Amino acid sequence: MLNLDTHILIHALQGDLTARERRLLDAEPWSISAIVLWEVAKLSQHGRITLDLDSSEWDDVLTRVRVWPLDLAVARMTTVLDFESDPADEMIAATSVVHGVPLLTRDRRILASKMVPFAR
Repeated sequence: MLNLDTHILIHALQGDLTARERRLLDAEPWSISAIVLWEVAKLSQHGRITLDLDSSEWDDVLTRVRVWPLDLAVARMTTVLDFESDPADEMIAATSVVHGVPLLTRDRRILASKMVPFAR
């Protein structure tokens, strides 16, 4: 299983992945942190992405994706990560650490972490 950050999920839905990302996503089930749902909603609301959150297509995607909750363990982990970023990115990374699920991201700040497990 892979944990996708917000932008990887969006790139996957738009068919805009690198060959490496496509290979990794084709080989593993997908998961996301619950905060990714909020980020996608806000990006859509502000017109930064065109995704109809009320569409059956979006519902179909979500039936195939595990959504990790934001719980106390994830919140605690954000306070000890070895990088600083925006709160959503920290929660996404903390989700990977807490659940031991490799993260797929392009974010350089997160990729500099020695704590976060990454998709290889």
